[in-house]
Amino acid sequence: MVAAILNPIQRRRWQAFKANRRGYVSLWLFLFLFIMSLGAEVISNDKPLLVRFQGEFYVPILRSYPETTFGGIFPTEAKYRDPYVRELIEADGWMLWPLVPYNYKTINYDLPQPAPSPPTWENLLGTDDQGRDILARVIYGFRISVLFGLVLTVASSAVGIVVGALQGYHGGWVDILGQRFMEIWQGLPVLFLLIILSSFVQPNFWWLLGIMLLFSWMALVDLVRAEFLRGRNLEYVLAARALGLSDRVIMFKHILPNAMVSTVTFMPFILSGSITTLTALDFLGFGLPIGSPSLGELLSQGKANLQAPWIGFTAFITLAVMLSLLVFIGEGLRDALDPRHEAGRG
Repeated sequence: MVAAILNPIQRRRWQAFKANRRGYVSLWLFLFLFIMSLGAEVISNDKPLLVRFQGEFYVPILRSYPETTFGGIFPTEAKYRDPYVRELIEADGWMLWPLVPYNYKTINYDLPQPAPSPPTWENLLGTDDQGRDILARVIYGFRISVLFGLVLTVASSAVGIVVGALQGYHGGWVDILGQRFMEIWQGLPVLFLLIILSSFVQPNFWWLLGIMLLFSWMALVDLVRAEFLRGRNLEYVLAARALGLSDRVIMFKHILPNAMVSTVTFMPFILSGSITTLTALDFLGFGLPIGSPSLGELLSQGKANLQAPWIGFTAFITLAVMLSLLVFIGEGLRDALDPRHEAGRG
């Protein structure tokens, strides 16, 4: 199905990627986990997916219903985990619950022992030190980590490609000034600066993304610059200049597609680096707002609650699996797009 929409060169590279079983399986496993996490509200929620009451159907995950809808006395939103509301609904209907009947901030007040409580059939991975279900927080935390990493990777790659293209294509003083600026900027202690900036303002998703973008865009500059330095003197580029094409068209329509081959192989590693940085900031308490589902925050809880090893183990294993899959995907892309490997296959 994928090969049908590709040109012959891309099809050959896709077949080479499929031949790398570890990278190919890792890609589909990562996509499966990510797509599942995108539907976190359907998989893990403290509201039923569907309610039937007195012959009518209700969808609480899409719409808020007051308690009075189900015969209660309060006009506020119904708390479906409340035994009183459960009894009202089940007396004349039923509720269809998600696989995990908690969201990332739901507190379980019926624990068999004080939080953090160990894994049970009700909380498969146990609870954290506030009584929240760890499995629910892992599902939501996986989603926010990957989405943050993807947005940061795309944004930083776009900036890095443009800067590298300008330096490599124009050369001269543009290249010299760009390289000197990058040498100074790369010498800054990034993690410490992120911590200092985060301490001034309570960061949210987009604010933290903007701060990290200030430093992450340099990852691809040198690679793209080298490709443009090599490509600007090739015959097809000289021919395009002779035909009177503008620099912008030559750069982004003719040179960039060839430069992207080597650039794409680095993106999974940039993504894993972005996720690791976010996790480190959350672990130190300078990342996402307090209460946000975060693997770094779970690791921090595991460190603070050594008597509850299930917290730290769950966060560590989740992070290790996520990063390992990205590394295997990156290795598979590198081998599939490497011209030396293509020559060997030919």
